[in-house]
Amino acid sequence: MQFEIVAQCSVTRARVSRMKLAHGVTALPTFMPVATQAALKGLTQQQTEALGVTLILNNTYHLNLRPGTKVLDAAGGAHKFQGWRKNMLTDSGGFQMVSLSSFSKVTEEGVLFESPFTGEPTMLTPEESMTIQHSIGADIIMQLDDVVSSLTTGPRVEEAMRRSVRWLDRCIAAHNASGHADRQNLFAIIQGGLDHGLRDICLEEMVKRKDSIPGYAVGGLSGGEAKDVFWKIVDQCTRKLPEDRPRYCMGIGFAEDLMVCVALGVDMADCVFPTRTARFGVALTFSGPINLRLGKHASSLVPIDETCPCPTCASGTTRAQLHHLVTYETAGAHSVTLHNVAFQAQLMGRVRDAIIENRFPEYLKKFFYDYFGERGSYPRWCVDALRSVGVDLLDGMGKDMLVIDGNGAKWEYSDVKV
Repeated sequence: MQFEIVAQCSVTRARVSRMKLAHGVTALPTFMPVATQAALKGLTQQQTEALGVTLILNNTYHLNLRPGTKVLDAAGGAHKFQGWRKNMLTDSGGFQMVSLSSFSKVTEEGVLFESPFTGEPTMLTPEESMTIQHSIGADIIMQLDDVVSSLTTGPRVEEAMRRSVRWLDRCIAAHNASGHADRQNLFAIIQGGLDHGLRDICLEEMVKRKDSIPGYAVGGLSGGEAKDVFWKIVDQCTRKLPEDRPRYCMGIGFAEDLMVCVALGVDMADCVFPTRTARFGVALTFSGPINLRLGKHASSLVPIDETCPCPTCASGTTRAQLHHLVTYETAGAHSVTLHNVAFQAQLMGRVRDAIIENRFPEYLKKFFYDYFGERGSYPRWCVDALRSVGVDLLDGMGKDMLVIDGNGAKWEYSDVKV
């Protein structure tokens, strides 16, 4: 990996960097669409690449189940298997300890999973996670970490954090002995739950291993914790991670979350949100998500966004047509997925441009005003988080906006205005 910082915001901790991997260059900050089982749901690899995506995420646990390492090895890795020519990151399988907790048991050796398809037991150790990820062949691979829900409290949180450090050492040893370290880059994952003291311990231990770690991730968040707690953990971690390594915040995809995290110094993010929400008929826009299932869109003869270059909008597909498709036909999910993936790419592209041109604080103010202005209120956690890095959303165009408590995600739930 070659990692070079190109520009830094003069006010916030946002930065633009260039990450060169075996399958090309990815400009950071970036959002990674999730291709859990070797494809984005609803899109071909060619469509994904045409939308400007240069880095996707595959899931180690699921690819190990299907198609399996024998097929991946025979194909020459996941890039060739799925026809993806750009960069790829694989998670380690650790998150499935939470999402598939009813099928798993954690010990010091590793995680014992019961296959949801056959019922057969499979032990995923740090070494086995590395072996599987070597077969997949992703450009960035993640350590196996001991993952607990972000809402977990008590001694289990410290146990998971300290085990994650021990498992990192096992991942490093297995990776370095494999002969893959020159072309696959191992990232560490900071754990510690919502406890700042435990996060500090994990940060200190994992930064000690910097010479073996090309990048770092902040894990164990986006599991239902309060946003005011979320941003403070992200802030703590990005402040203490090395400047010369990419910083990846796992599992975030809401536009407002991405804006705040970039301002706090995050370079990479991933989430199933853009593609999953598309399958429910929700289109993402710079003025907030649009629920195309609502009746008010049934007679709207304009695109989702007239300025959007995605195939759905550029072809003139109207909201009325999309309302019909997402309500009655399966083709609607494909059209909205195209748009949402393009939206996330545009979102991060505009962020990079603003940082390079040293106008990122002004861009943040405009983005939040456009996104939340119709509602007339900003989420308090966003206001507080951005103030911590020198940006006051209530200064200038946002001076008349209210500040409200809660997570603040903006949705169209019904046709009734409240």
